[in-house]
Amino acid sequence: MLNVLLIDDDQKLGPLLVDFCEPYGIQITPVTLPSVGLERLDSDSYDAVILDVMLPEMDGFEVCRTIRQNSEIPIIMLTARGEVTDRIVGLELGADDYLPKPFEPRELVARVHAIAKRQHPTAINPQLMQFEDLVIDKSTREVRVKEALITLTTMEYQLLLLLAETPGKDYTRDDILNHLKGTETELFSRSVDILISRLRTKLKPAAPIKTVYGSGYAFVGHAQ
Repeated sequence: MLNVLLIDDDQKLGPLLVDFCEPYGIQITPVTLPSVGLERLDSDSYDAVILDVMLPEMDGFEVCRTIRQNSEIPIIMLTARGEVTDRIVGLELGADDYLPKPFEPRELVARVHAIAKRQHPTAINPQLMQFEDLVIDKSTREVRVKEALITLTTMEYQLLLLLAETPGKDYTRDDILNHLKGTETELFSRSVDILISRLRTKLKPAAPIKTVYGSGYAFVGHAQ
């Protein structure tokens, strides 16, 4: 799990990002005052900072300058002002990325993961598998589509995991039957088709499972 400090005086943004980012392996700690944020950085360990420009006490540029005096932690500047000059100033002060408001939360997630991979490759949760709208957390056995928790049976989950761990690989019905052996006592070739159909229905609108005619099935989701 990535630990990210959010410094933004928008009282509503913090809770929204906390809920949105958690399924993607990002734990957001929101604070609304720069002074509190700087204290947190001194006392706690974080993988990145999301920093708004328009803040009370001091603006985000001054906060960025202060952080850079003794830390190389990745910083994403977040602001409603989208002028090129603001982006340049933020980057010149040492920010790693810049995202103007309004923004898509999924884009913010992607940017956090991108800078975390560059700075700390081992910080990404190896138990978290992300494929566009589909997220599989192997540590908790949770599956989410567009942030909504999907309830799967043990067999459905095992089948999804089998396919997702090797994207693009064709699995015959016999391959799947052999893998699921022991999950349920009664299994036969037609069971695989029924299981795939149930799984596809539950994963909608995501459609990561492709039928390979004459062979079986393959996972076609794109890893994020």
